[in-house]
Amino acid sequence: MPPDGKRNTRPAACAATAANFAGKRVLITGAAGGIGHALVQRFAQAGATLALVDSSPALTELAAELGAPHRAWRVDLSDEAAITRFAADALRELGPIDILINNAGIAPLAPAATLSTEIWDSTMSVNLRAPFLLCRAFAGPMLERGWGRIVNLASQAALIGIDGHAAYSASKAGLLGMSYCMALEWGPRGVTVNCISPTVVDTPMGSGSTWSGERGVQARREIPVGRFARPEEIAAAAAYLASEDAAMINGSNLVIDGGRTIR
Repeated sequence: MPPDGKRNTRPAACAATAANFAGKRVLITGAAGGIGHALVQRFAQAGATLALVDSSPALTELAAELGAPHRAWRVDLSDEAAITRFAADALRELGPIDILINNAGIAPLAPAATLSTEIWDSTMSVNLRAPFLLCRAFAGPMLERGWGRIVNLASQAALIGIDGHAAYSASKAGLLGMSYCMALEWGPRGVTVNCISPTVVDTPMGSGSTWSGERGVQARREIPVGRFARPEEIAAAAAYLASEDAAMINGSNLVIDGGRTIR
């Protein structure tokens, strides 16, 4: 972070990426979080017009720093009616979305034997139902125009068992299954749907209290490259999957885990 304490949301343009997403409208959920902020930086640098979604008050500051023509909406993604209102508003104000990145997620953890129905339902509503609702809302215009990119953030937890992660793992495994079906249905019409499944990412949510201390040390030992993923690495993968270069990639799950899941 710069000395003045403000995040740099207006980095210098990069000639190699400036034209990649010029004229494209990119919707990013969970935009105020660690991975979300890296996604915002990546696509803003590449010339995209951003629609930012988060429930955090930090989104207001982020939107102000970005300025026009980017827009931000604070949305409770557990509320279907709120998502419906947002989608209508975004389509009216920005027009059709070209690239949808479902990044937002929650991870309340508990042993399966004591996991409450409330935690289960809240996890499913944000991590699985919300991406479905957003895909359904924004895929229509993509399909009409014959071009679109959807990138859903899943997790290594969709592929391996991790104690305390029953609800989270189930939601992310469901996201994979949903994405595969959408890729099958929408790929022939020019809209690709892919997933990214990271290991623990070095963000406050990813490597905070859950993966701090000895548990974090052990988790890093289990990753062949010996560290957690960086937000910028996830953003780079999302930018690739959203690009013209990835036109032949559809229904894939890009695992960014340093080899953790091959053990």
